[in-house]
Parts: sequence; structure tokens; C-alpha cells
Amino acid sequence: MHLQDVVITHGGRTLVDVADLHLPRGEAVTIVGESGSGKSLLAHAVMGTLAAGLTARGRVTIDGTGYDLAERSARRRLWGRVMALLPQEPVLALDPTMRVRGQVAEGAPAFRSDRRSAYHAAEQLLGTLGVGDAARSYPHTLSGGMAQRVAFAAATVGGARILIADEPSKGLDTHAREELADLLRQHVTGDGVLLTITHDLDLARRLGGQVLVMREAAIVERGTAEQVLTNPSHAYTQRLLAAEPSRWQHPWVSATGSPPADEPHAPFLIQADRVTKGYGKRDLFSDVTLTIRPGQRLALAGPSGSGKTTLGNVLLRLLPPDAGKVVHAADLGGGRLQKLYQDPAVAFPSRVPIIVGLRDVLRRHRPEPGRLEKLMGAMRLSEDLLHRPPGQVSGGELQRVAIIRAMLLDPLLIFADEPTSRLDLVTQEETMCALMEQVDRSRCALLLVTHDLALANAVAHDVLTATTPPADPVRQGHAGQLGSSSSTPPVHARK
Repeated sequence: MHLQDVVITHGGRTLVDVADLHLPRGEAVTIVGESGSGKSLLAHAVMGTLAAGLTARGRVTIDGTGYDLAERSARRRLWGRVMALLPQEPVLALDPTMRVRGQVAEGAPAFRSDRRSAYHAAEQLLGTLGVGDAARSYPHTLSGGMAQRVAFAAATVGGARILIADEPSKGLDTHAREELADLLRQHVTGDGVLLTITHDLDLARRLGGQVLVMREAAIVERGTAEQVLTNPSHAYTQRLLAAEPSRWQHPWVSATGSPPADEPHAPFLIQADRVTKGYGKRDLFSDVTLTIRPGQRLALAGPSGSGKTTLGNVLLRLLPPDAGKVVHAADLGGGRLQKLYQDPAVAFPSRVPIIVGLRDVLRRHRPEPGRLEKLMGAMRLSEDLLHRPPGQVSGGELQRVAIIRAMLLDPLLIFADEPTSRLDLVTQEETMCALMEQVDRSRCALLLVTHDLALANAVAHDVLTATTPPADPVRQGHAGQLGSSSSTPPVHARK
């Protein structure tokens, strides 16, 4: 596959400008770079699935046949048979009302003429991918890694040799990411073509082949994975590598043995005693006992579906436990508990300027005069940004505004639920720095949910890691000392 002179625009603004991109058979090509640089737009332009309002021009040549990118419908006949897209968050992309086998079978060439043969082909492929037992399951019952394999089966059962994987490792734990890399590498064996778009530099390393770095709509560096990810020449690529959480060098990184962890008799903010929560017949977690104290930073790490967010919501009493109890300190009312969301846009009215929502907070809670302006300066944000609607603000900027709104209320605890999972590494580091500066300054406690163990280890005093499905009892003494009554506990901690 060969792309030439690709330009994607919206309202006169250029979002992608790529002069030349060749995807050879038998070699992985991976695009990394900043959020909003146009990586995913490039993939959708190739597939012919750009959103309404976006205009593409340029040319793509597939197996010797040229296609005008402006003619979207011309490539639809290639879907599934020649080219396929492995979408972000496969659990959401799969049909929740259909069993796995049926969804995969729909893409088989024989589905219209011989449905039994198509179902057989689906079962064989699912078995080959190690998820044969899930054939008669519904997507919502699958772990993140299993859902990714099912989506891979659905994308490739029709024989597509060209596979475009858009952020395929999002939400997966380390083991599932390793399995995903093996799966994608297998696809390029022989004459397969693989284009992967990712923020995950570790996945790019595992895939090998060629790596391209995008910034501000253009490719700024390209070369072999070893060359680009070991000895980059462009300043942005160097900054990108330095932004991996394992390389952070901030004063607050890995501040283990914090005062809250060493003072078991310090006042508590939240106490959970033998808390259990499940859905249907499945326990997400059971018999969880822990304490969160002022200034403590606790991370809940693990893959999608392991119950991290649910446990956080139970600890904040946003959800009731099925068993056990959660006790809050008396002074946790009146907005002293705040939540940061994975998608910060959901926390703001979509059709009005950001300042409108912030004024409501200012009127109701009356922080000290100048507090908003002081926080805007600390977050390195321009005040004119507040006069735009959320849709006209980048994800990193909007998450920093969400942090400002939370800090206006002088919270005693912030629950940050995957606050940077949609951000590139540089923006993630900037956002976490902004959050940690405020947390340290105010002695606010932090409850962080993340699938990224490296991020958890960099940020938190204590880390609880959950596997899927978690089911065994977990107990915490004072912070940083965890044990389990099970010989194979689903939750672990590090001091």
C-alpha cells in the first residue's frame, strides 16, 4: 500500500499533510506522536471512514490499483476482504447484542451462501487465537485482551491482508499487550501489511519494523524502530521518549514511605471494611479492606474490566457495596471529594464556554478572590481558553481545566479515573505534573485508577494491582502493607 500527497482539512485548517508513505508487505509500520497530530485521521482516510465535515485529498495505491481519497465509497468493497480496521476499545466496537461467534462469522466470505461454513470458520479462527471458549459469549463478558482478539478475528476472517490497528493496546495490562504484539507480528508474517497507530512506545518497540513520528499534522521523523526509539534525531521524538513514566525525574515521583504511610494512627479520610461488589454472578472484588489518609497517593492498577473504577466509585460512595461498609470522615462533604474523568469533556456543558461552568462553582463555593486566576497561572493556561467551548480545547488543556475546577473547592481527596489514558506521553506528563503540584501543595489525597503500572509506580505511594477477574479477599493494614487470604491474590501492592 502506498499513500501519496495526503491532505486532510476541516474548515480550511490542515489536520494531516503527508507527502509519501509506503507500507511494504511483511513489515510492521507504526505511527506514534502527539494527540491531535492526525494519526487516526490518516487511518480513516485510507479506509474511507472520515467523519462528515472532514475533507481528504491525495491518492492511495493498493495492490497496484489507485484510489482517490476524496472518493470514499470506492474502497468499501475492499473492507474485510482486502483491508480491515482494528478499532480503539473493541468492547465498544463489538455489537453488545450478538454473541462472539456470530459477529466473527458475519465477516467470513461464505456467510451469505453457506452460514454453517461461516460459523465453522469463525470457531476455527477464534480457537487459533486462543479464545475459542468465548465463541458463545457476549462482548461485555470478555476481558480487554479477549475482546481485542475477538475484534482481530472479526477484522481478518474475511482474508484482509492490510490491517490498520488504531490504538490497539489502550486499556490492556502488560501481559495482554505482549499477547497483542505477538498477534500483530503474526499478521505481517508472509505478505501481511500492518499499520499501527499508538501512544504506546513499548508496543512500537515490540512490533519492530518502521516507526514514524507525527507532530502538528506532519511526519517529523521516520526510520527503523531501533533507530527512532533508541537514538532519535528529532527534538520532539527525544522529548517523547523522555516522557515515558519510567523515566520521569520529578521531585514527587515514587515518594514512598510518605507520612500517611508511616502513621497508622493518623486520621482517615476513607475506610473500607470487607467491601464486595459484583454484577450478576460475577464478583469484581470481594472482602477489600483499606484506609486512605490525608496526603496519601493510592493507585488502583489493572486491565479493563478488573473492577478498578467500580472500586473507586464504591470508595467514594457513588455506588453502594454488595457487602461490607465504607466510612467517610465527617469533613468530606460539601465538594471535598472530587473526580477527574477519563474524558474531561463529559464534565463540562458542551455548548457553552468553559467559564460558564466555572462561574457556577465560584458562586456556590466562594473560593478566595483571585484563586481561579492563580490556578490558571500555575497550570500554564491562557485565560482566553476559558471563553471557548470544550470541543475547541485540546484534551490535555481540558483535563488541566478540570483539575483547576476540582482544586477551587479545596478537596481533601481527588479520584482521578484514567485521567491521561487518551493523551500522548508528553501531554500525559504535563497533565500529571500539574495535578501532582496541586496535590502536593494542598496535602490532598489522590486515588488514581490506571491500566499503566509504570504510571502508577511513578505517581503513587502505594499501588494495588487487580487482575481479571478479581475474586479473592484482599486486606490492607496501614498503607503500603497489603496481604491476601488467597495463595494467588488478585490484588498486590508495593511499598
